[in-house]
Amino acid sequence: MRDFFKGFRMFGQGLGILLRSPRLLLIGALPAVLTTLLLLGGVVALAFWIDDLSLLLTPFADDWSSGLRTTIRVAVGVAVFGAVLAICMIGFTAITLAVGGPFYEHIAEKVEDDFGGVPGAVELSGWRLLVMGLKDGLSLVLRSLLFTIPLLIAGFIPVVGQTVVPVLLALVTAWFLALELISVPFYRRGMGLKERRQLLRKRRALALGLGLPVSLLCLIPFAALIVMPVGFVGGVLVAREVLNPTVREPHEVR
Repeated sequence: MRDFFKGFRMFGQGLGILLRSPRLLLIGALPAVLTTLLLLGGVVALAFWIDDLSLLLTPFADDWSSGLRTTIRVAVGVAVFGAVLAICMIGFTAITLAVGGPFYEHIAEKVEDDFGGVPGAVELSGWRLLVMGLKDGLSLVLRSLLFTIPLLIAGFIPVVGQTVVPVLLALVTAWFLALELISVPFYRRGMGLKERRQLLRKRRALALGLGLPVSLLCLIPFAALIVMPVGFVGGVLVAREVLNPTVREPHEVR
C-alpha cells in the first residue's frame, strides 16, 4: 500500500508542478484537445449506428422469439459500446502521447531538468516519437483487449458482474494507462516498452497508484484535458522512481 499511495502522491505532485507552470499545462492540454475531438466524434457515430451494428453481429438471432432476440441484441450492443469505451480510455492516452510527442518531450525535459537532467538523453524527432508512440500504443491496446473483453462478458454475471468486475476493469485500465504515461522518460533514455513493462511490473502498486486516479478522473467529461498533462508529469516522476529510487524532490519548474 505504501507504493500505491506513493504513486497517488506523485499524481498530486504532477498537479502541483503544472499549477506552478501554467504554460506547461497549456502545452500538455493541446494534444488532449485534439484527441478528445477525434474520439468523441467516433463515440457519437458508434452510438448512432449501434443498433445496426448489433443486428449485423447477431444474424443467428433472426428466427428467435421477439423478446429473446431483443435481449441478446441489447446485450451485444452494450458489450460492444463498453468495449469501445474501454479501448478509447487506453487508446486516448496512446494517441494523445503519440500525436503530442514533441509537446510531452518538452514537458519531460523541463521537469527532469529540475531533477538534474538526464545524462546522455536520446534526441528524438517528432516523427520518431509519433511512430514509437503509435507502435507501443497499439501493442498495449491489443494486450488490454485480452483482459477487458473477458471482463466485459463477465459483467453480465449477476452480482459478480456489478461488484468484482468493475473493480478489476478499473485496475486493468490503470495498469495499461500507467505504462503509457511513463513512456516518454523511457524513450529519452533509449528504452522501449519491454523495459517499461519489466521495471514497472516490479512496482505494480506504484503504477496503479498513478493510473487509477487518471483513469477514474478521465471518466468525467472533458476532465481529461487537465488530467492528461497532470498524469503525464506524474508519470515522469514515477519513471524516475522506478529507474532511480533515490530521486530528490523537484524545484519549481519554469
